[in-house]
Amino acid sequence: MKKEKRWILIELRKNMSMSQKDVVTTLREDFGIKITDSYYGMIEQGVRNPSLKLALSIAKIFNSNPEEIFFKQKYNKTLCGREVI
Repeated sequence: MKKEKRWILIELRKNMSMSQKDVVTTLREDFGIKITDSYYGMIEQGVRNPSLKLALSIAKIFNSNPEEIFFKQKYNKTLCGREVI
């Protein structure tokens, strides 16, 4: 099964001028969640799925909700101006 990037997550992060490392640091400092930069990158790439606690924390960082970020992949691509195949 082909993994799809989570375009909304990537765009939300970029719109806040945050690097992946910034997100990981915020997760650690504000939410007590310790993950590596690499693991977060895999979440953005769709290779790994976050736990519920992690998904909720990521959504809070971006003032969004987990459903919009993690469950609407084809819709995400359209919103970010990328062609849906």
